[in-house]
Parts: sequence; C-alpha cells; structure tokens
Amino acid sequence: MTPFVADVLIPVGKIAAVVLFPMVMVVVMIWLERRVVALMQLRLGPNRVGWQGLLQPVADAVKLFFKEDIRQRGADRLLFALSPVLVMFSSLLAFFFMPLGAPVRVGSTTLTLWVAESPVGLLIVLGLSSISIFGIIFGGWAANSKYPLMGALRSVVQILSYEIPLGLAVLTVAFAARSMDLVEIVRRQEASGVWYGFLMPVSLVIFWISAVAETNRAPFDLPEAESELVAGYHTEYSGMRFAYFYMAEYAHMVLVSSLVVNLFFGGWLPPFPSVAALAFLGLVPGFVWYLVKIMFFLYLYVWIRATFPRYRFDSLIRLVWKWLIPLALANLLVVALARFLR
Repeated sequence: MTPFVADVLIPVGKIAAVVLFPMVMVVVMIWLERRVVALMQLRLGPNRVGWQGLLQPVADAVKLFFKEDIRQRGADRLLFALSPVLVMFSSLLAFFFMPLGAPVRVGSTTLTLWVAESPVGLLIVLGLSSISIFGIIFGGWAANSKYPLMGALRSVVQILSYEIPLGLAVLTVAFAARSMDLVEIVRRQEASGVWYGFLMPVSLVIFWISAVAETNRAPFDLPEAESELVAGYHTEYSGMRFAYFYMAEYAHMVLVSSLVVNLFFGGWLPPFPSVAALAFLGLVPGFVWYLVKIMFFLYLYVWIRATFPRYRFDSLIRLVWKWLIPLALANLLVVALARFLR
C-alpha cells in the first residue's frame, strides 16, 4: 500500500463514512418512527411516496430545502444562524471517536472502523455531544421570543440535571474496564466474557433514562412541549435551519444508542462470545452486530415515545434529584468497592 493511500485516501474515506453513517441513520429513523408509531396506534403511516413510504423522508428534505427561511425582526442574526449548525455538527463530531465495528483485514492492511482512538475517548464523546446544549440556548435566546426562550431555559435545567447521574453511570464502566478508551472498553468486555450491561444493570438503567432525557425525547421532551410552548426552542425556525434541529435530534439518538452498545453491550461483539456453542455467531461481521444492537435501542426510543405520556416539569426534576442521583451515587460506591476488593 502506497503512503498516499495509507495517509490520505483511507483517513478521508473513514471521515466521509463516519459523517454519512449517522445521516443515513437519520433518514432510516424518520421513516421507522412514523411507521412504528402508526402501527402502535392502529394507523397506516406514510405509504404513498415510494414503496411503503420509504421516500417520504426524501420528500420532506426537498420540501424543507425549498421552504422560505424566515427570521423575525429583533432576532440576533449571528446566534440565530449559528445555533442549528452547532447542534447538528456537535453530534456528528462525536462519531469520530465512536468504534463502529471490529477491525477489518484488507490484504496486508488492518482497517479500523473508527476515525480516531484516544485514551479519554469516552470523555471527548460526552463533551462533544454536550456542546449541543449551547446551540439550544443560543437558538432560544436569539429568536427574541418568549416561547423559544422558555424552551431553552427548560433545556438548560434538564440537561444539567441529568448530566450528573449519566456521568456517574459512565464512571462505573470506567472503573470496571479501567479505561476511558471506547475501543478498549469493548475489548475488556470481550476478555471478561460478559457484557457490562449484565454485570452492572443499575448503571445501564440510570444511563438509559438520563440519555433519553438528554436527547429531549418523550416522555422528557419538555424543551419542545408542543402543547404549551408551540415547539419550544426552535419555534421561530423554518426551512433548512429547522431541518438541522430536526436531524440533530435523531443523530443524537444514534449517538446515544452507540454509546449504550459500546459501554454495556459489547460493541461489535457477537452475543455471548464466551460460549463455545455459539462460536458460529462470530462469522457475522462486527459492524452487523453493532448495527443490530443500535437498532434495538433506536426502536426502544420509538416505543417509549408511543407509550408514555409527557412528564410535568416538576416531576421531571424530582425524578433526577430525588431518585436517580442518590441511586447513581450508591451504585458508584458499590461498584468502586467491588472493584477495589477484587
């Protein structure tokens, strides 16, 4: 392999693939959510544009692309334009440190299915994904309207609150794996023969609840709250600026599902890798197992939205401060003691 291919073509190809992957998943999820929710509510859902409505997300994208971009008088021009871009690209950048599958052997070269690996990759992913809160705050403030501002303030309180139990749950995984490298965490699960989701179910539940709240998804979609805030922080946005907010929500869902899979369910590993009778599952490529796992959690997002009613804001805050944070602290203490005594 020539230096040009190894140093230029392969890294550029990886970057393009990592950017395209969440965007393709966004299109898939927009269609899947409409169909699944319709099925649960005994409706048909989109079924006219393309086979079974598969081209409906494309039609929506075309409509939003040509829709008039409206900005009201008194809005902060710079922050109004910057907010949706910041929300969208903060989610995409986090995928650069996310392992999407096992390394693949191509001739004499081993091709890794991640762009970058860092000893603190987990912290980088959490930090990059948290930048989106600034986009929401800027969007709510810059719109110069009360409903977006109220939605943005709700988002600040909600995300800052749920960051605490989420961080404590992540610490238990770091203690168990003795690493914050996402690739190394998957390899430690392979070496131990057990996924951390089975080893630390309390951490998994805390992480998942906090992650659903952080992505502003139902039943924790208080920053949007159509019944009271019209559409919350993005009420005044239209056209492609609104599309960025819309796509960012789904991209963040894919990112959170990827984190759950890599931290608690073995990433690209096949089910029960330590069971000799199931060794044939290893013939399936690692990326396929990773994709199957994240699709399960993405479906869980949709199922939760179609099942549970929206929380009141006081109930939302009571849940995190009276239940999740004390539980996360106790769980962290138990995991730390168990790790210390081993």
